[in-house]
Amino acid sequence: MSAHRDSRLGQRASIRARNPATGETLDGDYFEATPAEIDSSARAAERAFEPYAALSPERRAEFLRAIAQQTAALGETLLARAEAETALPAGRLESERARTVSQILLFAELIEEGSWVGARIDRALPERKPQPRPDIRRMLFPVGPVAVFGASNFLLAFSVAGGDTVSALAAGCPVVVKAHPAHPGTSELSASAIRRAARETGMPEGVFSMLHGTSPEVGITLVTHPAIRSAAFTGSLRAGRTLYDAAALRPEPIPVFAEMGSSNPVFLLPGALQERSEAIAKGFAASVTLGSGQFCTNPGLVILVDSPPATAFLHSAGDLLAATAAGTMVHAGIKAAYDQSVADVTRIAGVRVAARAEGAGAHPETEAHAALLLTDAETYLGHTALASEIYGPASVAVRCASRHEMVRIARGLHGHLTATIHGTEKDLSDFAELVAVLRRKVGRLVFNGFPTGVEVCHAMQHGGPYPATTDSRETSVGSAAIHRFVRPVCFQDFPQSGLPEELRDENPRGLWRLVDGMPTKDPV
Repeated sequence: MSAHRDSRLGQRASIRARNPATGETLDGDYFEATPAEIDSSARAAERAFEPYAALSPERRAEFLRAIAQQTAALGETLLARAEAETALPAGRLESERARTVSQILLFAELIEEGSWVGARIDRALPERKPQPRPDIRRMLFPVGPVAVFGASNFLLAFSVAGGDTVSALAAGCPVVVKAHPAHPGTSELSASAIRRAARETGMPEGVFSMLHGTSPEVGITLVTHPAIRSAAFTGSLRAGRTLYDAAALRPEPIPVFAEMGSSNPVFLLPGALQERSEAIAKGFAASVTLGSGQFCTNPGLVILVDSPPATAFLHSAGDLLAATAAGTMVHAGIKAAYDQSVADVTRIAGVRVAARAEGAGAHPETEAHAALLLTDAETYLGHTALASEIYGPASVAVRCASRHEMVRIARGLHGHLTATIHGTEKDLSDFAELVAVLRRKVGRLVFNGFPTGVEVCHAMQHGGPYPATTDSRETSVGSAAIHRFVRPVCFQDFPQSGLPEELRDENPRGLWRLVDGMPTKDPV
């Protein structure tokens, strides 16, 4: 569904994108979806569900590959509009498009191979005493239509044709996308690629649609529609929690995987600082300011034990951040929230600005200045606000008096997407308790690196305990993301002819299956 102006829309107010680097209002009018349009899209997705889910994996993979091809075919038109709507540099957008296409192809390969369905077979034991065991077979099936919410900071890889949409389509679920209002033109282009791919490959009508909107009511109406069976969101804690709560209050609640915020703490251990404090400072400053700090994996918290090498790190990192040119954020709302977060933190007694970039640009309403804020462990532990994400190019440094204080801070962390440890092998041995604590707090542990940059692969975990996400068992990046949109169904004592191919004795698709507790590709 397109939201361009037509005669049925009357005088409804339009959504128009602005270039955050110039303030220019861009061409193109897009319109907030009405309840009737939301209902129409959701019902069309419901009608498409059974025929789409019944398609072979090869047919769904054909659809995904067509999406990848059509997305690439948009060429410079897509990149130019994306750059105009976000002020992100061309190189970053080219890389993001490549990632988008790559992850689409990853899911096509995944479903063609097929073992992801997790087939399990426990054969009947009619002679077992005191009771015989029935024949039990289980695998994963799609849950139904999925609502996907586009992200502001990744307008390709986490939006209309991004990982949420593609993993849901791969699972066999039709998708209704709520486009992000900051980049409606880019969203329309991506949606056009999916619609063309659906027509080209003969997919059921309603397998994909897209809605626009700026008000919370559009998202709430979508996730509470009875036809929607699951949802995926990337954005702020407030918006994500609003959708999650609305979905939980439905007469029939549905799961919402919401990725909502993370400070991604970095722990600098003594041995590493002694060996390479300046190199760590360079990597840290580059990670904090990458993309003007607009990454969900931005390292917004750094913890270190006070020492001369720690002081050297803080001086080096502060100098680098202070020398960083102002970066343009993707829209004025994000910049205003960043400034407010920094102001709130610096008003806390015991927190000071160790370094901050200066200089006024042509468009201060969207330009963010990097900052390093400094406090001690006692202050940090006494103010919960210091644990909250500052979304932008800033980080809070916490200077500890001892290893005990560092571990105490780790124990007090809420959930994050990542935690990073810089250390030597001796550090890891000396701080073994820290590693054990952090396993409970995050989804990904990084050693001697930085968390920005999330590889799209089979082993990636991009999720963490609340409030990083609403379900730490799942991921929004990598092939395991498909598991958010499926549920297990068990077949007991079914004849072979009534079973899905994946569960039949002969294993016609050659899948890895767990048969009587043992992984095998052999027929039963």
